Amino acid sequence: MSGIVTTGEKRLVLASGRAHPELAQQVSEELGVEVLPMDAWDFANGEIYVRYGESVRGTDAFVLQSHPAPINTWLMEHLIMIDALKRASAKRITAIAPSFPYARQDKKHRGREPISARLVADLYETAGIDRMISVDLHAPQVQGYFKQPVDHLMALPILADYVSGKYGQEDVVVVSPDAGRIRVAEQWAKKLGGVGLAFIHKSRDINRPNQAVAKRVIGEVAGKTCILVDDMVDTGGTIVQAADALMNNGADSVVIATTHGILSEPATQRLRDSSVREVVCTNTLPIPEEKQFDRLTQLSIAPLIARAIRAVFDDGSVTSLFDGEV
Repeated sequence: MSGIVTTGEKRLVLASGRAHPELAQQVSEELGVEVLPMDAWDFANGEIYVRYGESVRGTDAFVLQSHPAPINTWLMEHLIMIDALKRASAKRITAIAPSFPYARQDKKHRGREPISARLVADLYETAGIDRMISVDLHAPQVQGYFKQPVDHLMALPILADYVSGKYGQEDVVVVSPDAGRIRVAEQWAKKLGGVGLAFIHKSRDINRPNQAVAKRVIGEVAGKTCILVDDMVDTGGTIVQAADALMNNGADSVVIATTHGILSEPATQRLRDSSVREVVCTNTLPIPEEKQFDRLTQLSIAPLIARAIRAVFDDGSVTSLFDGEV
């Protein structure tokens, strides 16, 4: 039987959707458990069916699902998996969405717009979760959309340790792609030993999604290795413009560090054709082979997720994991 049993009282089970089985396998190995057996298939019209292969009654269930394209399919599968656990009498259900779906739609920019991130939070709670675990939310206030506890983990230590090990001997400056992410850049600068900070002043047309114009660089970047940090890279247009702005201002090189490598078309081609030295991301989302390229490095988020699962299961503290401390 899958899972960890403690003193005959609690049993941990890890369930996984079909979106990113490699991540689920890595997390299961970190925990020392097997992924819960599950049958999952699609009806001819696209309806999703799931059924767990063994009893989950009374368990502490953690249900992991990544949300790459097509995002709506994997979100629906996640909700159905949660509902199945609830109806099978799992004692506590923790949803794990490493890259929270619809997180960018966290507020209204104009009238008659939805707040889709709030809708998704409501869907998870209606499905029956007792807790949510996610990594690097696009906007931390998304936590407030839930009535249930939310553990907001940070990938910064994983990414920063890699960057420090590879580029720590160079003259480094941390760069935020816009003014709104300066706080994250400050955390990066602290983690890298108090290096300098800069940011890109940009404008965005609210009528044209996935498009922004990098205006000018604020801060000293000439002759430096710029670590350009953001929570996600989607189509790559904004981040490549920011990298070009840095190079035009005399930067020696640009390294992109991001948590969520969405890489929607034409991101791979844009990054491959750019002057960017390296793109570093985590595997919160799967990156198919055809979207990978030589300067892309993907780090595993599995140890962080496994530590959070263990802390929740043991009723321990996860503060250090969402503070970004080691």
